Amino acid sequence: MTQLHDPNYRGFASDNYAGVHPEVLAAVAAANDGHQISYGEDVYTEHLQDVVREHFSPRAEAFPVFNGTGANVVALSSVLPRWGAVVATTTSHIHNDEGGAPEKVAGLKLFVVPTPDGKLTPELVATEARGFDDEHRAQPCAVSITQTTELGTIYTADEVRAIADFAHAHDMALHMDGSRLWNAAAALGVDFREFTADAGVDILSFGGTKNGLIAAEAIVVLDPDRVESIVRLRKTTMQLASKMRFLSAQLLALFDGGLGLASAGHANDMASRLRGSLETLLAEGAISGLGFSQPTQANAVFAVLDNSVADRIRERVRFYDWNRAAGEVRWMCAFDTTEADVDSFVEVIRQELTA
Repeated sequence: MTQLHDPNYRGFASDNYAGVHPEVLAAVAAANDGHQISYGEDVYTEHLQDVVREHFSPRAEAFPVFNGTGANVVALSSVLPRWGAVVATTTSHIHNDEGGAPEKVAGLKLFVVPTPDGKLTPELVATEARGFDDEHRAQPCAVSITQTTELGTIYTADEVRAIADFAHAHDMALHMDGSRLWNAAAALGVDFREFTADAGVDILSFGGTKNGLIAAEAIVVLDPDRVESIVRLRKTTMQLASKMRFLSAQLLALFDGGLGLASAGHANDMASRLRGSLETLLAEGAISGLGFSQPTQANAVFAVLDNSVADRIRERVRFYDWNRAAGEVRWMCAFDTTEADVDSFVEVIRQELTA
């Protein structure tokens, strides 16, 4: 097939823009020859269970799915009764970016809480964890947190544990949306289990697409006692892959030789380079009119600048507005972002913001 795009182009709009890591493509090719039993009874999906138990918990079980929305919908459905509600942040992906799928497909209610940094606390959860005996109110039966958050911030293991303790004390399950879990692990420098299973997370949406996979995510059940009918839910929400070996092979590739942590760590480093270079220019007085609205803890940089300037920069390098009313934009780095990409982007910004 004729290549239709410029393979040298890089943007800073989303880590979803990046291609597939070459080692992941190789893993898919290696899984391709011959026949394997379909619908998850293949050796790759079986091996994925062993790997997930090693990295998360001896009781953990992985259920590969096609995308993050599917992972979140199936995961939350499995821990909620029909009258259940989920406490999340106003910036959460399940609230803003899934087209109402949690409500439409799962039939659940979202209670959302505003936060300055995208992170919940027990005190914030408590504002909606109420009315348990009120038949007129949806019952808050789960808490959903995102790691890393939609604002690029990271929960420590202690912060996750505090939320889990509060949730469990109120008989609520704790779900973690881990679309960028690899970036969090790389930034925290700890094993997955430390801020998931050991911190009290009951069920996890485990991301891969944002870290170099084609189309593969997974639901990781950490506390089987809180989950019901996930096998059937995955099927009825159209997330059951017939040729599941190819999803599992992709996920396994991230664990193999530390590829996932290395790729996520590189993306984090590129975001740090981007922010650090701009902060240096600001300190030197070389540019003005630029601020930052969130700490850069993983692979996202949230900046504030005049909309007209952002639009001019965007004509040369693509990125998204986050809150146009506030002049807030988001710059994302990916596993394939290079130092030259960052430096070139910094130069474009410098040209538009020269003091």
